[in-house]
Amino acid sequence: MNTSEQYDAIIKICRDIFVKKMKDYGTAWRVLRPKSLTDQLYIKAKRIRSIEEKGVSKVDEGIIPEFIAIVNYSIMALIQLDLGVADDPDMDDKEVLALYDAYFQKAKSLMENKNHDYDEAWREMRISSLTDLIMMKILRIKQIEDNQGKTIISEGIDANYLDMLNYAVFALIRLEFDNK
Repeated sequence: MNTSEQYDAIIKICRDIFVKKMKDYGTAWRVLRPKSLTDQLYIKAKRIRSIEEKGVSKVDEGIIPEFIAIVNYSIMALIQLDLGVADDPDMDDKEVLALYDAYFQKAKSLMENKNHDYDEAWREMRISSLTDLIMMKILRIKQIEDNQGKTIISEGIDANYLDMLNYAVFALIRLEFDNK
């Protein structure tokens, strides 16, 4: 499989989980402010780093579900940035999935452009480095949020969410397809 096919396979897994959770919980996440989603992403990245450092998990889940959560929370955050926070979280499933797919396509297009320029350097990186890059992006977002969304020269919040999404997909590709 090439990178594009691997990317699609990972997003299919992430989307399937997103759909199942939407059936269980609806779109309750629509009430979350972007800062709350950033904090959720922080929790997920922090857990991945903890497991990487300790080499063991006491909760019977490894890092794969956490990287999947980073993909899905990043897409939720992008949707929230676009639509704003909802007082009534009920949203049509088809509309949510259309937005999910649109942000997935935007992230994939960004990945393809960067992959061209960087020549797939991420394939030679350690997964722990991808985790660190995700953590750095979260901290950048938190700083931008603390600055009321203003930047002087840097990319905005949405660009950081897209990068995190792609780093998480890269980690999942490496975990799923390497050594097979």
